[in-house]
Amino acid sequence: MENNNIRIWTPVLIGIALAGGIFFGRQMAVPAGSVGQAGGAGYEHSNYQKMQDVIEIIDNYYVDSVDRDALFEQTIEDMLHKLDPHSNYISAKDLQLANEQIMGEFSGIGVRFFILRDTVCVTNVIKGSPSEQAGLKAGDKIIKVDGKPVAGVKISNDGIMSKLKGRTNTEVKVGILRNGKQATKSIIRGAIPIYSVSAAYMIDQETGFIKIDQFSLTTEDEFKQASEKLVAKGMKRLVLDLRGNAGGVLQTATQIADEFLANNKIIVSTKGQHSKERFYKATTKGELEHIKVAVLINENSASASEILAGALQDNDRATIVGRRSFGKGLVQEDMKLRDNSSLRLTIARYYTPTGRSIQKPYNGNIEDYYHDQIDRYDNGELYAPDTTKFVDSLKFITPKGKVVYGGGGIMPDVFVAVDTVGNSWYLAQLRYTMSFQAFAFDFANGKYEQWKTPQEYARTFQISDALLNQFLKFSEKESGVKIDQSGLKTSKQWIKNILKAEIARQIWTEEGYFIVMNQLDKEVQTALKQF
Repeated sequence: MENNNIRIWTPVLIGIALAGGIFFGRQMAVPAGSVGQAGGAGYEHSNYQKMQDVIEIIDNYYVDSVDRDALFEQTIEDMLHKLDPHSNYISAKDLQLANEQIMGEFSGIGVRFFILRDTVCVTNVIKGSPSEQAGLKAGDKIIKVDGKPVAGVKISNDGIMSKLKGRTNTEVKVGILRNGKQATKSIIRGAIPIYSVSAAYMIDQETGFIKIDQFSLTTEDEFKQASEKLVAKGMKRLVLDLRGNAGGVLQTATQIADEFLANNKIIVSTKGQHSKERFYKATTKGELEHIKVAVLINENSASASEILAGALQDNDRATIVGRRSFGKGLVQEDMKLRDNSSLRLTIARYYTPTGRSIQKPYNGNIEDYYHDQIDRYDNGELYAPDTTKFVDSLKFITPKGKVVYGGGGIMPDVFVAVDTVGNSWYLAQLRYTMSFQAFAFDFANGKYEQWKTPQEYARTFQISDALLNQFLKFSEKESGVKIDQSGLKTSKQWIKNILKAEIARQIWTEEGYFIVMNQLDKEVQTALKQF
């Protein structure tokens, strides 16, 4: 009821707040005591007061109860979305989580987990973390935190995270169940890295693979360490996977692009009404200028991912493989408000080295903007390139004469359609219910030392029909997914491969997963052919 009320009143408040709200946000972002010091602030102040009056009237007289704080925050958010789709209001609570992603670390105990059978199951203990120092192991089940039960009480991921995270150097007592025996571990919380390079390994003797999940402040160092490791192993070619990477810190993307580009090559430029044009150029420090590169992108690659892909494409430095990227060509800056919330405001557009803007069109309707992703499924663009998206006026030419396009994402040099071979409703149900992860957790327990490396595992271990049937019966019993013989016939090979990959993920985290999955990944295999 309250959400509906918010939506009903939002257009009215937007009209009132359009001038005053922007002023309010700007003033709140400056030190206390500066409000009203500049001349001519009376008009803006009166509109700000008018917005307060309207909210107060609604709060006092509206037919139903209203959450005035939620109403106010929704008004700000909708006002910003009238400007562009990526300017946002971020509450203080959400800002802390967003900053953790940007900084690449948070304060906690250092375990990966998921909730299975209403129990917190530890899938991985980060090396050097407080949990490792306290003696936690993969396969442990967390049943208590600070003496209070967290098993059998329907706790959520957010709920357990709020209990395990906390200020650095504070203590948390964790009750675990291991091999049927209970124990209590005292853990002193510390800084826990959020890794953005999730996989880095050699596909063959000359070809490396690196996957970047996001661009945080730590990504450049992670990437350099990963690439140096692969170069030492003989890497001469690299598949750089940016699929599903929604972006992050612009400067980090330019630093990674610099590794591939010769001195003084343009990486990206930015310009806005209140932001002078700025060019980011490569320096002499590039360590990968001799490495051949293929970059993987898809419809969920956005922002900083598109900056990196566009820089390498426009400089004729890499072959871009996959499907058209998201199309976010705007740069945001966080402006902190007095209550520790923030305005993430668009301050500039960015342009690739050939001068193209890849921002897709926006009609002022945020729902239409993000519905574009669904439209790509409906209009068949994920199965064949839609050339109508790129008109003649948006053509640009690279130094070597290759045609590239602006106006709606990065168009790959080599298109790869979504792989639908082996898909079935049965497979979708198994994935949706997390049956793979649950079975893999149970199967991997006690087998963490059975294989020396994920490569050995990928080469020697196979999912037998007997193990497959065991998994299918498990899924039917634990998750309620009834065995579908028709779906099994269609998806049998995919089910086996995903199960094998999930077991590898339990033991070696994301790198193990990709080492297995990439063997049948259509886009990875297409990229390998480009060399």
